[in-house]
Amino acid sequence: MTAAPAWTLLVVCAAVTASVPVQRNDPETQEHCGYESCPPIKDGMINVHLVPHTHDDVGWLKTVDQYFFGSQNNIQKAGVQYILDTVVEELQHDPKKRFIYVETAFFWKWWNRQDDSHRHQVRKLVQQGRLEFIGGGWSMNDEAVTHYQSTIDQMTWGLRRLNDTFGKCGRPRVGWQIDPFGHSREMASIFAQMGYDGLFFGRLDYQDKMNRLSSKTAEMVWQASDNLGKDAELFTHALYNHYSPPPGFCFDVLCDDEPIIDDKHSPDYNVDNRVTQFIQFAKLQASFYNSKHIIMTMGEDFHYQEAHMWFKNLDKLIRYVNLRQANGSNINLLYSTPSCYLKAVNDAKLSWTTKQDDFFPYASDSHAYWTGYYTSRPTIKYFERLGNNYLQVCKQLYALTDLGPEDQVDLNALREAMGVMQHHDAITGTEKQKVAFDYARILSRGIAECNIITNTAVNKLVPLRKEYPTPVWENCLKLNVSQCAPSEESKNFVVTVYNPLAQVISPYIRFPVTGSSYKVQDAKGNSLPTQLVPIPEPVQNIPGRMSQATQELVFRAVNLKPLGFQSYFVSQVKSEESNTYISDESNASGNFGHKTYYYTTNRRGVLKTLTTHGVKFQVAQAYGYYEGAVGDNEEAINRSSGAYIFRPKSSTPKIMPNRSQFKTFKGPLVSERHEVINDWLSQVVRIYTDEQHTEVEWLVGPLPIKDGVGKEVIVKYMSELSSKGKFYTDSNGRELLERTRNARPTWHLKLEEPVAGNYYPITSRILLRDTDKKLELAVLTDRAQGGSSLKDGELELMLHRRLLHDDAFGVGEALNETAFGKGLVARGKHYLVGGPSGNVLTVYERQLAQEKLLTPWLLFSRADKYSFESWSKTYRMEFDGVKMPLPANVHLLTLEPWKGRSLLVRLEHILEKGEDPKLSKSVTVSLKNLFAPFEIVSARETMLGANEWKKDSSRLQWKTESNSIDRHEDTHQGSLNHAEDILSVTLEPMQIRTFVVEVKYAGK
Repeated sequence: MTAAPAWTLLVVCAAVTASVPVQRNDPETQEHCGYESCPPIKDGMINVHLVPHTHDDVGWLKTVDQYFFGSQNNIQKAGVQYILDTVVEELQHDPKKRFIYVETAFFWKWWNRQDDSHRHQVRKLVQQGRLEFIGGGWSMNDEAVTHYQSTIDQMTWGLRRLNDTFGKCGRPRVGWQIDPFGHSREMASIFAQMGYDGLFFGRLDYQDKMNRLSSKTAEMVWQASDNLGKDAELFTHALYNHYSPPPGFCFDVLCDDEPIIDDKHSPDYNVDNRVTQFIQFAKLQASFYNSKHIIMTMGEDFHYQEAHMWFKNLDKLIRYVNLRQANGSNINLLYSTPSCYLKAVNDAKLSWTTKQDDFFPYASDSHAYWTGYYTSRPTIKYFERLGNNYLQVCKQLYALTDLGPEDQVDLNALREAMGVMQHHDAITGTEKQKVAFDYARILSRGIAECNIITNTAVNKLVPLRKEYPTPVWENCLKLNVSQCAPSEESKNFVVTVYNPLAQVISPYIRFPVTGSSYKVQDAKGNSLPTQLVPIPEPVQNIPGRMSQATQELVFRAVNLKPLGFQSYFVSQVKSEESNTYISDESNASGNFGHKTYYYTTNRRGVLKTLTTHGVKFQVAQAYGYYEGAVGDNEEAINRSSGAYIFRPKSSTPKIMPNRSQFKTFKGPLVSERHEVINDWLSQVVRIYTDEQHTEVEWLVGPLPIKDGVGKEVIVKYMSELSSKGKFYTDSNGRELLERTRNARPTWHLKLEEPVAGNYYPITSRILLRDTDKKLELAVLTDRAQGGSSLKDGELELMLHRRLLHDDAFGVGEALNETAFGKGLVARGKHYLVGGPSGNVLTVYERQLAQEKLLTPWLLFSRADKYSFESWSKTYRMEFDGVKMPLPANVHLLTLEPWKGRSLLVRLEHILEKGEDPKLSKSVTVSLKNLFAPFEIVSARETMLGANEWKKDSSRLQWKTESNSIDRHEDTHQGSLNHAEDILSVTLEPMQIRTFVVEVKYAGK
């Protein structure tokens, strides 16, 4: 997506492609890629690295297929297949020419349609460094609203396709995040841990950019982790002119700029003027950078559909600019690549400043803060998170049950769908509505394909008698709106609860039912305590909900084994046969919760104080909305709030009156308050017995627009904490970053949008700390949202947005989502955690975040023809995937089938340094005796992206001018990292280690 800000300071051009000198022997067969293929530079001159490139959105204004095939050109003239066709043809004609390509999803779609002859030609181009892959993920992922697990997955899948096809020459060395709307510290850390040498990006706050250009600090060493030291340091370059060519030098079929006309007999001859203009621009750009090298991006969105136009003019530009050197010019043009530019700058052995924070929020002018997309399309953000949950389940079950290669296609469908969803115009909600529908279609198809995996895997584990038919297992993907066909339609059914975590958990399970009395039996036949809780009326009335259920059945799956499942036989019975407690209804004020965790309320039933861990403090809540600003978008002051931009009409939201109707339902398993605030806003406040957090399930919509006003709905959590203008947000679900209201760590902020300019992406957690009272208040989310602390003691999160005007950054339509003929309804959850600050609460928050990211997956099977006795004699009802649970500070991030008989395993330390006196230390895990179905017989460590052996990785080293954080030199580089086989793994705080393991399954 291109929506470049109108820079009043300058514009830039970055070009990166390396020309390979003719080699001895046969250049057509030699492998001469990477830094070895870089073109010669000229010492003493300003070397301008021209980088022919295209930016191909994996969906935005058109769907993925429409972009690839080039249909619907009335919307946007874009056809990716033609780009790759014509670029390959041009590269074959001239060994000096270079081109970079980024989006593996599109390249793979094109590659699968090529014959052997074309594939051979492309392989030669890659081997010679003339076609270079940059970035390498399945898509160019967003960095604000993506979770690190999904980011690592989509990068790994794209890199694997390149690695399998082209070997080391297909391995990217630099990150190329030129279009995402702000940049996270965790993403830089991920690139560094994948072995990348640098990162290039296009968007940073307009004030930050002017400050960095004027101080020559647009290039820096990003110290992207307070925990990982040099392992997470990355050279980073902020591109001068976004990712566009210099003004007037766009030579694409989509552009109107004049070509280079070198016929001196033509009245339109323009070489002298054009060369002079280009040299002036190059010198201007060079004045803002430190080295004798500058990078110019010669391309734009979907450029090079007729590649000959670009290359013919670039050839002329290079020739005529370089001829000026005979007259004393110090400008030298060359075809290059980002990696060759990076290598040239590294060879200069300069010293660079450092950066420790991130590049959020991004503003393109004083009234355009790109903080609305943190929340835009909240339902697709939830669907993506659900897709990640299921993908991990599918991959784990595939590996645990040794499924065959014939099942890979079904797994890959969800891998690729989730890769598409990470694109910076997908999960962000900044695509056209019809494209959003297509993303949902792609993800739905991927989940359906993966259902084949889970059915096949579970049915390898459960049969006790082979002559009986295998059960059919159904997903209930609409449990968030209390809809599930098998639990509602069957009198007897089995719910199999699979735990994708490597720790023992005891989750509460709930699903809709239509009966009034039930028995739930575990694998041993024990009847479990159950509770029936009414489904709130606003939920029952959600447009499109197809269910007759008015109640949900709740029970607890106690001691659910790691990477294992327990099946529960649920039967509708007469009341005297059941163990079901029907929730007590009460409107009375008083305590709400359980013995060690409860709220008090005032006379009107409004929550007043929270008591937890023996400490009582004030906690209150309020809902409201901002009215979206409306303007013609012609000037900054007239910017409308839209899909990208959050711009409230007023800095004060309209708070909903605290006169809600509420009912309280209490029982032995859960206590709930159902509150109806108005006809489009309601919530359930829920506290489960023995749990130390509050679950707030909010429901927003359909948002009314008859008044002609767009609305951006927020919730505030208010406390007595003195937070002193500071709050903390997660970076893509991992490390926390300190935020200071109305300030930035690296420049003096001038803020004209006090609300939007203080909003940050909340991928999983936002929190406050009171250092005097030693109290903490945190809110965990079930999807990405925008949030802030606009007043001390308050946390604010945006839940839903419905706007009536476009913000003029390219999408071309208002963010006005509808479903079933009405405004879109969104329902989601917050998890409120509070109490004495310190290691106990911090560890609880970390573990809770993992449990809510990878929730137990429920598989339903109708069992009307069975009793518990007949089912339990026919099918196994328990399975343990891990022999011993992992330590509390270790998470199994990845378990998936890899290549041949190997598996991919990632372990991560989930705590930061200093968060706990014991658990924030190093921890050692034995791989050999970890999994129950198989034994790991050998393990080789890879870089994070699993496309390079750890022992073979070597990154460029950079000198820095300052180090404000004490960082050890060679973090995590002990002898274990260089061993061929590693069966004992030591993890330091926040460290992720990745292994390709060879396994021996039991009985084989």
